[in-house]
Amino acid sequence: MKDILEENKTENRNANKRMTSIARRINMTFWLKRFWDVVLTDLFIIVLILCSFTYWRCEQLPKGEHVDKIYLTEKTSYKETEFIIRTEEGNKYPYLIHEFVDYLITPGIILLSVQVIGLFFALFNTGHIRRRLRPLNELAKKAEAISSIPLDASKFEHLEQAISNVSPDAPDSKISTGDKDLQSIEVALNNLLYRMRETQKQQSRFVSDASHELRTPISVIQGYVNMLDRWGKEDESILEESIEALKHESEHMKELIEQLLFLARGDSGRNTLNHTNFDLNEVIKEVWEESLMIDEKHTYTFENSNGQAVSPDGEILNPPAIMNGDMAMIKQSVRIFVQNAAKYSDDGNNIKFMVKCANGKVSYVIQDEGIGMEDSQVVHIFERFYRSDEARNGETGGSGLGLSIAKWIIDAHDGTIDVLSRTNLGTRFTVTFKASE
Repeated sequence: MKDILEENKTENRNANKRMTSIARRINMTFWLKRFWDVVLTDLFIIVLILCSFTYWRCEQLPKGEHVDKIYLTEKTSYKETEFIIRTEEGNKYPYLIHEFVDYLITPGIILLSVQVIGLFFALFNTGHIRRRLRPLNELAKKAEAISSIPLDASKFEHLEQAISNVSPDAPDSKISTGDKDLQSIEVALNNLLYRMRETQKQQSRFVSDASHELRTPISVIQGYVNMLDRWGKEDESILEESIEALKHESEHMKELIEQLLFLARGDSGRNTLNHTNFDLNEVIKEVWEESLMIDEKHTYTFENSNGQAVSPDGEILNPPAIMNGDMAMIKQSVRIFVQNAAKYSDDGNNIKFMVKCANGKVSYVIQDEGIGMEDSQVVHIFERFYRSDEARNGETGGSGLGLSIAKWIIDAHDGTIDVLSRTNLGTRFTVTFKASE
């Protein structure tokens, strides 16, 4: 009996090793594909910048002069290398290459840093893929068990051939042998293949959206740098405007990168929660007081778990709404909902904070009188980079990641989010957690 148990354990260990090896190879294949996508994207950006720079310099030529030749001088020092435009009239217009390249170093480093971080985290998806492959591994074990029974071996040869013929990148490609005895296995394999494709699509869409969001501030920074190069050295008003814009876009990029890193750490299980018991009333009251202090355009009211309105200097009465979780992260989720409410509410509108405690649950509610949303928009608001109203996005700003971060925090605390929204009436977010003793 002991020998049989030991044999089973050995077989299970060998099966897990085989599955891990397969997952590692699959992950490396996806990683190499993503790596080359990043390389090609960077090459395209470099070519686009070079073409734009050449066209811009040609446009700066005096009227009546035509380009004859464009070339670089051969200098031993990078600082002395010149980009020269020679015209048909015999004039030469030299430009130092380093003066242009120096402006692109900072945004280039930021973009490369984000890409390297993305590629770094992608290396550690082996465990995720292995979990996805676990149903397939179980099927393989069952197939091995079935194979011990005298059956027609050609059936499994047909199944193996059908699996080999499937293209992972083709969206409509399915495993099919036409054998009724293998139909249930085919359905399970095709469902697994579909989930793996959906995961890959989500990862590709996330990388694409992140690159797009970073490309916009980089383009703005480049535009202002070019304007500084043309007129900012002599015009102080342009200099001040450009510096202010560059500071704003740099802060926006910093915020976006921090949000991307937060979600990346969350996806890889690297965000840690510091669980303690705390009164949800106190947390909501702190965010409410912060909102009163930093935003004078809206009115803010707070109703505690007693159902009583609280003044800024008032005390919270019993009963407390005790929950267990990471207080800092819960506070961050509340701030996200409040900022979202203020962003889509007109000046003077009221934003209401509420805390509820009933049936072993504690909840906080953020309710506004803003523009609201259609039902078709509500189902997408927690998707990364989704914005319910692109037309208003230019005015309200934001990266489209705030609500995704809030949902991650709430899911990490086993909480739920209920959204009620009506167009031109407002939106109410109700977040519920399990109460703690």
